[in-house]
Amino acid sequence: MKSYKIACVPGDGIGNEVVPESLKVLDTVAVQCGFKLNFEHYDYSCEHYVKHGKMMPEDGLDRLRDNDAIFLGAVGYPGVPDHVSLWGLLIPIRRTFQQYVNLRPVRLLEGVSSPLKSPGNVDFYIVRENNEGEYSSSGGRIYQGTKNEVVVQESIFTRNGVDKVMKYAFELANKRGKRLTSATKSNGIIHTMPFWDERFADIGKAYPNIETSQYHIDILAAHFVQHPDWFDVVVASNLFGDVLSDLGPAVVGGMGIAAGANLNPEKTYPSMFEPVHGSAPDIAGKNVANPIACFWTAKLMLDHLGETEGANLLMSSIEDTLKEGSITTRDLGGTASTQDMTNAILKSLQTK
Repeated sequence: MKSYKIACVPGDGIGNEVVPESLKVLDTVAVQCGFKLNFEHYDYSCEHYVKHGKMMPEDGLDRLRDNDAIFLGAVGYPGVPDHVSLWGLLIPIRRTFQQYVNLRPVRLLEGVSSPLKSPGNVDFYIVRENNEGEYSSSGGRIYQGTKNEVVVQESIFTRNGVDKVMKYAFELANKRGKRLTSATKSNGIIHTMPFWDERFADIGKAYPNIETSQYHIDILAAHFVQHPDWFDVVVASNLFGDVLSDLGPAVVGGMGIAAGANLNPEKTYPSMFEPVHGSAPDIAGKNVANPIACFWTAKLMLDHLGETEGANLLMSSIEDTLKEGSITTRDLGGTASTQDMTNAILKSLQTK
């Protein structure tokens, strides 16, 4: 029996509600498919920051290093600035473990309503560069607080970084509908975006069977709303991918069903899996958080671990439960509790 070490970091807010429910589901899938998941729990969070002045201990990354994957609920809490949680936990994990691909599925599931009148068949992935680009710490401020204040923020694009994420996107498109779209803004951003376009065109030569397209980020965002059924795989820089990967789930039902993965595709280091919805402090503790995003994130983790049967089983149960429509949490227009949704998924799993 295969066994996997999973670092479990519930984090803040509803992370402490949806992660325990996800572990129940994961354990059930593991039993049915003949593998074992060993969870080690870590209290890295904004609460840890309030108590200790840091998001994790000094050796926090070393503790995570030897795991097969990291399963994260959410971080963020009122009173702790977002940049503290981001730069104190998420970005160090993503960069130290070379999780250079941020992968977000965007799919309109049967039984879930889109805010769009006629969305069509929406089923695509966003591949976001996750380690460099616009989210660089290069820059600074001088003459702070005076009328002469100057602020400089620099974007860092490397050929190695851009090529790796683009090759991943091309390979993913090759396994799916063989269509790949690049997000750019080379008409206004004079250095980094033309370079991005050049690398996209050059790498594309090795994939003549892939139909490629590129759009400036502004019109691409409009197409996400007007024509989300056009897309198969979309590759984008760190900033553009961040924006698009929230817009995408918004047109197929909202953040409550938005899954995410931070991947080190070579598996040299552990990858991290986190739902997109954040800690949602406004509903934390009310037992109304939709766990579907976390379940779908768990499915992505099983895919990465190579447990395809388990991943497909879990996704099938999610689809069947939502299709039936009898169980919907508050953010899906219903009144079910977090546990009600979990129990419905578990019931579906047991019938397969």
